[in-house]
Amino acid sequence: MGRTKEQLKADKARKKEEALRMDAGWTNVKEANKQENPLSVLPSFQKYNRNGLEVTFQTTRSSDLDTTMKDWIFKLLESNMKSLYEESDWGWSEINKKKEMNEEAAWYLIACDNEGKPVAFSHFRFDMDFDDDVLYCYEIQLEPSFRRKGLGKLMMKMLELLMVKNEMVKMMLTVFKHNDDAVKFFKECLRFEIDETCPYNTVYEQFDYEILSRYNPKRKPVENDENQPNN
Repeated sequence: MGRTKEQLKADKARKKEEALRMDAGWTNVKEANKQENPLSVLPSFQKYNRNGLEVTFQTTRSSDLDTTMKDWIFKLLESNMKSLYEESDWGWSEINKKKEMNEEAAWYLIACDNEGKPVAFSHFRFDMDFDDDVLYCYEIQLEPSFRRKGLGKLMMKMLELLMVKNEMVKMMLTVFKHNDDAVKFFKECLRFEIDETCPYNTVYEQFDYEILSRYNPKRKPVENDENQPNN
């Protein structure tokens, strides 16, 4: 039995709505990436001096990083994450990781101590994920001596605010399930939830990572109330 005219009309309307949503999302991403300094919308966060933690922050494109900063970023990532990648199905590839970190779309939020020495960074991007315009946190890495002082939590809050200020749908990240400290940090401390795009284990395929997200309150989809009892 063929589809009715009403069904065909509804499908056409749905596809048009999806196309408009995708176009609007890409426009939003392009506008966000036009910024010279995303951190300029958060002037009160450019310096932080509290509870014995004194740092300054900057945001910069990957193409604007000098060789010294690029070397520090990669060495810190390698020190913190190489063994975790090697335990995963992804494996570790220095060539692929450097290529990813130096792509044109990559932005960096960098924290420096009071002597100007870098102590933490986040690699993030304004991008499309399926139909949604998002801020995707690829990495957040801290020097060991600057951990457990609230710096990581502060930087994630800054990324969340950048997501809201740039009117993205949500903030996303990927975490290895065997990275216990990171899982606890993102899910228990920051209350990130499993994203709808996260793959689930089946009898045929197992995944050693999770995709987590936090929605922009202004753009969070309305939940389906079909199963709610009528008043």
